[in-house]
Amino acid sequence: MSPRSALVNEELRRRSKERLLHAAVELVSEHGYDATTLGDIADRAGSARGLVSYYFPGKRQLVQSAVHRLMHRTLEEALEREPRTEDGRERMARAIDAILGLARDRPVLMRQHMAGLLQAEGFLPCPEQRRLAELLSDTVARHGSHHVEADYPMLRALLMGAVYAALMPGAPMPVPALRAELFKRYRLDWELGVPPDAEAPGGTYETERTDLGRFFATEPAPDYQAPAPGPEPDAQPK
Repeated sequence: MSPRSALVNEELRRRSKERLLHAAVELVSEHGYDATTLGDIADRAGSARGLVSYYFPGKRQLVQSAVHRLMHRTLEEALEREPRTEDGRERMARAIDAILGLARDRPVLMRQHMAGLLQAEGFLPCPEQRRLAELLSDTVARHGSHHVEADYPMLRALLMGAVYAALMPGAPMPVPALRAELFKRYRLDWELGVPPDAEAPGGTYETERTDLGRFFATEPAPDYQAPAPGPEPDAQPK
């Protein structure tokens, strides 16, 4: 048998990593961070356990990357859904609703994520987080900011604070009240974005709350020809 090409190996690595991210989000959502092991994640992903450390230094990095992927893809989907718009106020409203929606729909996952940010390791930069930052910075710029480098961290802090307030054990604040405060801060009309209890255009809002698979590209690209079934790539550095 001839050795696999570099392109085939790269595709296998991509799909393997995507499955790990997807599995991490699912398992932490279901059982919480502490009850989820790297072995559990590898088993759910159908990957060799040694591959987890090939892609990620540890569980905290894997889970943060997975949650940041979910956040940036949720935000991206909200900003670009039909009818598409370049209106800065509508895009800001969609961004706020997307992040607050994660607190509402993924409370276990988002609570664990916020708790992880307060641990000694704290915030762990990754490509997924950088994409999230790019989307929020662009939202701030389109909303009319002339000082994005200052206004983006403020939006990030306000959103994180709202998520924390919505998920605080024993004393959670209702998402509509947090939304109203953020909309007042950015001078947005209540009807913009997706108001509480409203359905997103296209009639897919309820389905989107439960379907995570679309955010993780575990299938080959349309123009990719999959090789014959074989083992996962070796867990060795590239």
